[in-house]
Amino acid sequence: MFGFLVKRILAVIPVMAVVGLFVFSLLSLAPGDPAALIAGDQASPADIERIRASLGLDRPFLIRFGEWGWRILHGDLGTSLFTNMPVTTMIGQRVQPTVSLMLVTLILAVLVAVPLGVVAAWKAGRLLDRLVMGAAVLGFSVPVFVIGYLLAYVFALELGWLPAQGYTPIEQGVGSWFASLVLPSLTLGLVYIALIARVTRATMLDVLSQDYVRTARAKGVAQGGVLFVHALKNAAVPIVTVIGIGIALLIGGAVVTETVFAIPGLGRLTVDAILRRDYPVIQGVVLLFSFTYVLVNLAIDLLYTLIDPRIRY
Repeated sequence: MFGFLVKRILAVIPVMAVVGLFVFSLLSLAPGDPAALIAGDQASPADIERIRASLGLDRPFLIRFGEWGWRILHGDLGTSLFTNMPVTTMIGQRVQPTVSLMLVTLILAVLVAVPLGVVAAWKAGRLLDRLVMGAAVLGFSVPVFVIGYLLAYVFALELGWLPAQGYTPIEQGVGSWFASLVLPSLTLGLVYIALIARVTRATMLDVLSQDYVRTARAKGVAQGGVLFVHALKNAAVPIVTVIGIGIALLIGGAVVTETVFAIPGLGRLTVDAILRRDYPVIQGVVLLFSFTYVLVNLAIDLLYTLIDPRIRY
């Protein structure tokens, strides 16, 4: 196990290096000049060139990439081109709303999707199964921003049960914090719920046809015990895998969700940085998301050994 951990941790280094090179190259080749945006419409070409020189944008690509990578190794993600604030500070100010949104969405999706998938497999081919799978297809089909606007219109504007926009820090009260996340979490979680429910159903259908399940039923084990103890436990590995893969959905969906509900998180920060061509902020946020996803995959690999004792590294 220790050797496996060391290998996986060492493998993170080249992965992040490739991600960093890709992001730096993509942003360098993207249209738009941040120096022109900072200078404004009335600036002369000489003013724009002077700003480019002060930002270091006139130097060769490899030199800029090498300096950027060296700073990252020392924990410096750079400085925003527009606010002159360190990128680490800007990320620190925005990380709590995004983490809160993703955690609530993840817990909600697992608590809803796994039981739905189990029940759909139990009632395979019947009305309940068709309803669950139909809802899953609908969840995949409708764009996130459409779901967000519909939920905000019904539950915030018409019924007035929940706030339509904004984020309340948890320090101001758990109730207000949770209320500000209900609609965004539902919006972001519907696609995630659909994905987990479909995979759970497919995996459970295969497990329910195994001999040990028929043996458990022959012994008189209650239906709930058969489904959630014997069957679900043996179907857990693919389900945990898709939950980990779905983290990418949460990261991508958080950008749209935070924009719809005006949540001041990392997704909103990314959108603002892209519109202003604020390269250091974009690079810092993308690297943080990529590193988080790599760590999630590592955690899932370790979780496999707890779920299935037959798996050893």
